[in-house]
Amino acid sequence: MALASRNLGLTGLWRTCVTLRRPPFCVPAAVRTQSSVSGDLLPRTSLSRPPWADEPSPVGLEEEQQRHAAVVSAVNQRIQNRDFGRLFAVVHFAGRQWKVTNEDLILIENHIDAECGDRIRVEKVLLVGAEDFTLVGRPLLGRELARVEATVIEKTESWPKVHMRFWKRHRYQRKRMIVQPQTVLRINSIDLAPNLS
Repeated sequence: MALASRNLGLTGLWRTCVTLRRPPFCVPAAVRTQSSVSGDLLPRTSLSRPPWADEPSPVGLEEEQQRHAAVVSAVNQRIQNRDFGRLFAVVHFAGRQWKVTNEDLILIENHIDAECGDRIRVEKVLLVGAEDFTLVGRPLLGRELARVEATVIEKTESWPKVHMRFWKRHRYQRKRMIVQPQTVLRINSIDLAPNLS
């Protein structure tokens, strides 16, 4: 008797689930209405259009240009006098970004085309900063503006890592040893040229 009532309850539950409406994403494509482009390619969200109104800047265009020129000349003067303290840089190297400063060691997970003891120049500099200012590239700083040099210290391989795949009750197990090539770089210098514009 209890079993029959349980089965009846499940059938009643099944009937209620079957009679529910399908979600709109299950509607066939022929029935869906086709949208036409009405000028807005992006959906109207708070990221595409902020909720506040576009207000004109309280500072005039001439005053804004004067402020920009004053900031650029102050930064150029600091760079020329070398009174900015210790520099740091964010560089893109070997598929990763590194925040580095002078005498830092970085460990790269592959070999590069340079021998031990060679000095290399890191070309992709995204950002250079000091205590009082930061120069941000869009996306990179110019080659004539920032110069980051490094020395190849060591080219070696990593410790063996065990990669194990195992399915229980299937008599399946695979073991693989992974040894990754590694290169150690020492950052020698981060230099700036006073030619901001």
